[in-house]
Amino acid sequence: MAQEAHGGGRPEGGRAAAAPRPSAPAPGRSGASPAVRGAPPAAVHYDGRGQVLDARYNHGRYYAPVGTVARTLPGEYRAYYHGGAPYYFSGGVWYAPRGAGFVVVTPPIGLTIAVLPPYYSTVWVGGVPYYYADNVYYTAAPDQSGYVVATPPDDGGQGAPPPDGSADPNAPGGGSYAQGAPQGSDLIIYPKQGQSKDQQAADQYECHNWAKGQTGFDPTQPNGGLAPGDADRAHSNYDRAMAACLQGRGYQVN
Repeated sequence: MAQEAHGGGRPEGGRAAAAPRPSAPAPGRSGASPAVRGAPPAAVHYDGRGQVLDARYNHGRYYAPVGTVARTLPGEYRAYYHGGAPYYFSGGVWYAPRGAGFVVVTPPIGLTIAVLPPYYSTVWVGGVPYYYADNVYYTAAPDQSGYVVATPPDDGGQGAPPPDGSADPNAPGGGSYAQGAPQGSDLIIYPKQGQSKDQQAADQYECHNWAKGQTGFDPTQPNGGLAPGDADRAHSNYDRAMAACLQGRGYQVN
């Protein structure tokens, strides 16, 4: 099971006030994205807050670079532990304690989490789906009811089409990957009770597991893990189960 504690470790109260603008990366630490196996060095693009664009797989999100120091954690973080050491996760970025504050780090391979980042890209390598965000790859860990930080695959930063030959038609470059939530459903979900992005991701993940168990349809797998003739009806049943679960948790589902 993923070891998760809202507000565990050093911070008090389960969540900290919104962090101030992070400082530049610590001396001796580069703000550039780490190299990917087989991929040429990528140009580094910054936004006005010192965050770096993650353009791999056309991910298109900005993140604080590794080595960035912050006095406090962002709000809505989750605390995890690996090898007895605390790590804090918020918006796809990982933090670890350093001195009186925190520093952005790369999480250790093997660390297990309960939910994926709010934004990620699904990348297929060797017929296996990897979930990618901020230079970190995750794979499903059903035996631990979550996801695990994985060794980066040797794909040259390009990915490959899903094994059934399908692809996201809206994805640039031929659709070799897809962005979205792990549920992969066709639903449009609105939080009616002010739920945070992390809370919505957790609710979607739990409802996804429940709907998958009820219908046998797994949208993270080609054809939902079913024979082609059974997939359409099972997908419809899955969407109905997801909608019922999420509505019960205070979401509007269209």
